[in-house]
Amino acid sequence: MKPIAAGTRIIEYTGELISHAEGERRYPTAPDGHEEPEHTYLLQLDEDRVIDANVGGNDARLINHACAPNCEPMPAGDHMWIVSLRAIAPGEELGYDYAIELDDPHTAARKRRFPCQCGARACRGTLLRPKRAPLDPLVRAARRRWALA
Repeated sequence: MKPIAAGTRIIEYTGELISHAEGERRYPTAPDGHEEPEHTYLLQLDEDRVIDANVGGNDARLINHACAPNCEPMPAGDHMWIVSLRAIAPGEELGYDYAIELDDPHTAARKRRFPCQCGARACRGTLLRPKRAPLDPLVRAARRRWALA
């Protein structure tokens, strides 16, 4: 195994490209309001579309959440690439911040429905992205670089 340099396209996140509405139809929220995030592999591509990795997905769908990510999904047209944010050592687990944002308030009960156990020193305990929180500096820098690529 070799180290992965910062800014490297590691793997494309593949699956069926569908609308948000189709994603909601396929994976509805239960009547009691309980979401089942562990059963879906939807990744938002843009404002209108998501990639459903349950249909035609690859190993990228198995990358876990990390509050201290070493990679980030980056859109490129109709594709989504997992790109390294920093140098990644051989054997180091890949992880990106799922940064789930809900329309509803992120209450303590809601946060418990999306638990995080990534083990990072700064683990926030949930997959939910804090509302109004700035992006991680590594993510901001990678997005700027990626936009210029």
